[in-house]
Amino acid sequence: MNYPKITQIIEIKKETADIKTITFKDSSEIRSGQFYMIWIPGIDEIPMSISYYDNNIKKISFRKIGEATDRLFDMKEGDKIGIRGPYGNGFEIYGKKILLVGAGTGISMIQPAIKEAKTKKIETEVIVAAKSKKELYFINEIKKLNVKYHISTDDGSEGFKGYATDLAKELLKKEKFDLILACGPEIMMKKLMELSNESDFQASLERYMKCGFGLCGQCCIGEGLRVCKEGPIFDKKTLNKIKDFGTFKRDASGKKINIT
Repeated sequence: MNYPKITQIIEIKKETADIKTITFKDSSEIRSGQFYMIWIPGIDEIPMSISYYDNNIKKISFRKIGEATDRLFDMKEGDKIGIRGPYGNGFEIYGKKILLVGAGTGISMIQPAIKEAKTKKIETEVIVAAKSKKELYFINEIKKLNVKYHISTDDGSEGFKGYATDLAKELLKKEKFDLILACGPEIMMKKLMELSNESDFQASLERYMKCGFGLCGQCCIGEGLRVCKEGPIFDKKTLNKIKDFGTFKRDASGKKINIT
């Protein structure tokens, strides 16, 4: 069951200069926040969160940042990749009013969560953040979901000038949310958790993975938690116990890499 299933790329969309969305078919049931292990033949296998799902259609969106993603970025419609999964847990979406925050490639992961919240008839507000206007994507898709959304860019080229956390701080002064969901740079997510006060909070964590289903222990975090198995979604209670949250992660050799 944990061997890659070969599937064909049926559509490719270039979102920004270095971000693409790839569409493939898979009949697996999935929840927002889960991920697949994507095998790029001859190169590597890497975890990727789902950016869209509808029956048999699944999409992943990614930035080219290394050998595997560079090769995937260059692939064409009709090329074949391997998929394993979906793995991990998903967002637990509940409450009367929620806030979703997606920054950088974290924008990809919140789109399915918005759709799920809308299906549950939960009042939903969204913050989409990037370094600049040219790095924003999925805005049209979010508009179609008919939710209240805000844009922030570090340089002020679109929407609010500043970080997602700056904008969230302003919103939280005026509005109360039962739940805040976040995906993006870990430092940003830790700050959001600190701002969440009485709101429940969940964040999607990312660590180096090999197996994807809890066997190898490569993605361990905190006291024996595995991002691929107990995560990648963790709630506030759990995150408060994870000392390395927002502080450091590990590379393929296990060496600590500071992220502060």
